[in-house]
Amino acid sequence: MQWGALPGLPAYSEGPARPTREGKPLSPPLRYLTLASPATAELEVKRSRFVCDVAPASSEEAARAFVEQVRSSTRDARHHCTAFVLGPDGATQRSNDDGEPSGTAGAPMLVVLRGSGLTDVVAVVTRWFGGTLLGTGGLIRAYGDAVSRALHEATVLARELREGVVVDVDHASGPRVEHALRGLAHVEVGNVDYLPQGMRLSVTAAPEAVAEVARTVATLTSGAGRIGPGQPSWVDATP
Repeated sequence: MQWGALPGLPAYSEGPARPTREGKPLSPPLRYLTLASPATAELEVKRSRFVCDVAPASSEEAARAFVEQVRSSTRDARHHCTAFVLGPDGATQRSNDDGEPSGTAGAPMLVVLRGSGLTDVVAVVTRWFGGTLLGTGGLIRAYGDAVSRALHEATVLARELREGVVVDVDHASGPRVEHALRGLAHVEVGNVDYLPQGMRLSVTAAPEAVAEVARTVATLTSGAGRIGPGQPSWVDATP
């Protein structure tokens, strides 16, 4: 299946479908691995240069923007082959051969990204042709090896899901509740709003810590405090 290209960019091929269990999608993960920052590696095969740039990307728009950034800085190259894996569950997967024989560039790049266990990551391999044809096997190895080398140079970052919790308490209990919540492990207090009827705390907590948030609020307010769902978010995991 071909996906529509942004202006100036080629169409992308869709990666394999996300696995399912008994016909239902798998539950989203609570933790995933990505890159902390961009990285680059280079190899030469029979005078052809292959330079791979990898980077974190939080969306398809960000991945395509990185592709265009690399492309615009190396317009003298013949090929800019790409692959990316996106989403906490890696459900979005795209690859593109950019003029290389079908299946010899983007697909092996995508295989390496998937095998690394990373997501929210994009790879661009820029090739300067050296005058010697490498053949199907040679291209597959070269593009895959280029991505592997770049990932080896990169720093991996873990991200963890935090559930959103909205806490409403009266003004008298508010400071005490806020202080207690800030002291809980895997819990962060974000915005604190002072409303006419009391204080509202926007809290994020690891899934296993949500029950402790509820117990703390109930104990310190004698059951008068209220909690409700907030906005989930992903945070960098503590080393």
